Amino acid sequence: MNSPLVLTIGHSNRTLEEFIELLQLNEVELVADVRTVPRSRYNPQFNRDALPESLRKVGIEYTHIAGLGGFRHTVTDSVNMGWRNASFRGFADYMQTKEFEENLTLLIDLARTKRVALMCAEAVPWRCHRSLISDALLIRGIRVEDILGKGERREHVLTSWAEVQGTIITYPPSL
Repeated sequence: MNSPLVLTIGHSNRTLEEFIELLQLNEVELVADVRTVPRSRYNPQFNRDALPESLRKVGIEYTHIAGLGGFRHTVTDSVNMGWRNASFRGFADYMQTKEFEENLTLLIDLARTKRVALMCAEAVPWRCHRSLISDALLIRGIRVEDILGKGERREHVLTSWAEVQGTIITYPPSL
């Protein structure tokens, strides 16, 4: 069987119509919301109480995977000091946990049966924890592409300073 493809997308300040069009152009069947809090003060069309119904109307499923949400705390003895940004470092620390592995496995299982798009708020994937989830998928043999705009997708490339041992990924500081 071919490796599944997981897409990523940020809703940003797009209209609902623009967002849905991007999903349809990329043949997305399921949106996996990886926001810790599935709400947007400025873009309420992407709130958890509105988005699933809007997607259902066009034949796209929705699920919220809270266990892949960002805003994680760093650990004292972090092996991920290559991340200067504390929120990315905190998520990289969380990636070492059983909870992360269980939720990533759930995502992979979904991707084996449907075309999945990971969704968060940030439009630019390298400024979002989706890029770390993408690294974790990539080292498990899952192809990942970021939806950037109409007709514009970019293949995810492993973060340059990542160190990989099997399915364990860390981001140590460069020497």
